[in-house]
Amino acid sequence: MSEEKLGLPPEKDRQWALIENLVGGILVEQRRSRRWGIFFKLLTFFYLFLFLVYVIAMAANMNISKAAKGGEYTAVINVNGVIAADEQASADNIVTGLRAAFKDKKAKAVVLRINSPGGSPVQSGYVYDEIKRLRELHPNKKVYAVIADLGASGAYYIASATDEIYADKASLVGSIGVVASGFGFVEAIDKVGVTRRVYTAGQHKGFLDPFLPPKEDETEFWQDVLNTTHQQFINSVKEGRGDRLKDDPKLFSGLVWSGEQAVSLGLIDGLGSTSYVAREVVGVEEIVDFTPQENPFERFAKQLGASIGAGISQSLGVNSTIKLQ
Repeated sequence: MSEEKLGLPPEKDRQWALIENLVGGILVEQRRSRRWGIFFKLLTFFYLFLFLVYVIAMAANMNISKAAKGGEYTAVINVNGVIAADEQASADNIVTGLRAAFKDKKAKAVVLRINSPGGSPVQSGYVYDEIKRLRELHPNKKVYAVIADLGASGAYYIASATDEIYADKASLVGSIGVVASGFGFVEAIDKVGVTRRVYTAGQHKGFLDPFLPPKEDETEFWQDVLNTTHQQFINSVKEGRGDRLKDDPKLFSGLVWSGEQAVSLGLIDGLGSTSYVAREVVGVEEIVDFTPQENPFERFAKQLGASIGAGISQSLGVNSTIKLQ
């Protein structure tokens, strides 16, 4: 009996069906293999990334671990960039390094290596107070500040709490002042035809809004806040430097001086680098970095999250935070 009478597809059709099934199966297996290949590649990359982070973390602590096996050394904590809570030069990071260095019996002295324009008066004040506290707890261990390119405002605030300050002859030192800046967009939004609507509970709640016109009493109030903060800064510098400061009214005007000029004004004690201080002043040439190293994951998350909001507010002039800068 023929295939047509039995209701079966012709031989050629069956062959094509078999070929299609075979090819389809091969394609499915290839797709599965490709997916697993991608998965294992990503897994391998992930493990390599974790290993790299581990290596970086181990390298960051290598100097301290190696030095612990040897003799005495000079402990160094870096203060780089803006002094702020969400920056590397935050009070938490600096204080953590200071405490570890003062606690270490093999650290003969501590050096703050500063290269900063200043920043938050609160963060600077925290570090200043902690340096004073640690000096009282460890009277036999001196702490020095060494200014590189820049040691201004809040950075100098911190430096003034140390036993002695050194800088290069071309370093910029000082800027003992307070600033809070922003922009005013009142006339701009009037021209565009935009109406600013602010609803507050409290008569002066929105007094720093850049889209609202300033009021004389609020401006006077804000200036008084700045003056008070400035006086706190001045008092701390005078307490830290004592009679080494020259009697010059320009010292607290916000001006900056070269390191060479700063010596004659009593703002610093001498000229020299970190290596010079370790070798000639401390008497221990070996240097060990006690600066807390930020976790790479934390650094990435912090930069991603903080840069967006902070960048927008700063570009619009909305941020009126007080700065020693």
